[in-house]
Amino acid sequence: MPDHGLRAPFVIESAELRLIELPLLKPFTISSGTMVTRVAPIVVLRGGGCEGYAEGVADVLPDYLPETIVSSMMMMRDVLLPAIVGKHFANPQEIERSFRPWRDHQMAKATVEMAFWDLWSKVQGLPLWQVLGGTRSQIEVGVSLGIREIFETLEEVALHVEQGYRRIKLKITTGHDLKLLDAVRARFPNIHLTVDANCCYTLADLALLRKLDSYGLDYIEQPLAWNDLHDHVRLQSILSTPICLDESIRTLADCRKALQSDAGRIINIKVGRVGGHTVAKQIHDLCLAYDVPVWCGGMTETGIGRAHNIHLCTLEQFSRPGDTSSSSRYFKQDVIVERLETSDGLMPIPANGAGIGVTVDWDFLDAISTSAETIKA
Repeated sequence: MPDHGLRAPFVIESAELRLIELPLLKPFTISSGTMVTRVAPIVVLRGGGCEGYAEGVADVLPDYLPETIVSSMMMMRDVLLPAIVGKHFANPQEIERSFRPWRDHQMAKATVEMAFWDLWSKVQGLPLWQVLGGTRSQIEVGVSLGIREIFETLEEVALHVEQGYRRIKLKITTGHDLKLLDAVRARFPNIHLTVDANCCYTLADLALLRKLDSYGLDYIEQPLAWNDLHDHVRLQSILSTPICLDESIRTLADCRKALQSDAGRIINIKVGRVGGHTVAKQIHDLCLAYDVPVWCGGMTETGIGRAHNIHLCTLEQFSRPGDTSSSSRYFKQDVIVERLETSDGLMPIPANGAGIGVTVDWDFLDAISTSAETIKA
């Protein structure tokens, strides 16, 4: 990390843990289920005269990964936040190291660690992208389209191509795959197109998966089980289209094993999935060393989580458009004052002050919070 004349360590004076419920403008369906409301933990850390914010990405049910809202909230309330409140840390990496004794719970760890990155950056008076080592003032953005009727998907693709999004991602599942791709490719033969299966196939579907090679896809995201790198190795050896790993990459070691075994040739880095910015940056650096492209996926985050994702995407190896599309695609009103909106497929870096560069709309956050508690030393 560059030396920016950093200020002395400060005490984390208190933490606030909230749970919010924010309705989506329309249901978002993937192979494992449908989301109609964004339910998310929000962590606020206070110290050094500043506040740091972060948003968790665990689901209500274990349909993405095993961690859930209940387990994530418990881990933050009873373990992680009491372990850091009243103490000082020289940098965010010390927070990450302090969490290593507790196994798994990457999403809970990420929420707390990301809030400290925001707080620490603000105390230093620096934007998050700069302390992460970013190199861009804006990032390329793609869009992720949920499972709908084929004719509806075609209209959605047309709308987002017209809006300038740099990549279209289609959610697919068994029985909603080849016919969908036939229709989309017939109408849009030249767009950058990817598919995301969210683990719904097995090697028993090999004949179907081989047919995906004929659609000119940029990559096939997470076709097989979240905890099975071995079968992804076999599948990648058969397909010419790159496999992109998402759910399979929860730690730096997961990424190393995937790259060494050629289980996938593109990595989706979700900071909330891998334990926070410290590990996300380590995974980025490993992929840079292997010359493997990375990009940032989304979990329908509000503006708090979306801002963190955007800052992360300024790092050098984020060479594929991410899922950091406009907040207005998902919510009638966001939890931040600023509008995080794309223009011609580019998202500017939030720049309203230091840290993640956004302002919390506290009145609205209070209105959608179903619980709120304060942890003090």
